[in-house]
Amino acid sequence: QVQLVESGGGLVQAGGSLRLSCADSGRTFSSYIIGWFRQAPGKEREFVAGISKSGLNTYYADSVKGRFTISRDNAKNTVYLQMNSLKPEDTGVYYCAADIHYNRNFVDVRGAMYDYWGQGTQVTVSS
Repeated sequence: QVQLVESGGGLVQAGGSLRLSCADSGRTFSSYIIGWFRQAPGKEREFVAGISKSGLNTYYADSVKGRFTISRDNAKNTVYLQMNSLKPEDTGVYYCAADIHYNRNFVDVRGAMYDYWGQGTQVTVSS
């Protein structure tokens, strides 16, 4: 069973940093592609970053390239999202999601392709 739990959100000033974590208690974490998504008030959910099962391949939305870094530690069943140079437009609820399809080996930016979602963690960036 997949149970994703996000942590690390909070309030930070523009230019600051936060590191989000997405942890799973299951035993097959290394077989999931993990994506981070966010949703700002009044806006649709959007893809932020994703990482392959091995961690060797990563993919980022243009809006966060060069500022955010996704990584994973399969021994700890955890994916991280390091967010630097934060901007007010990064504000939103951040969700991690797992794509558990065994025969898929690429990060999909479409949220509908992910099977399990965490409860979300709030990130607020003040100007």
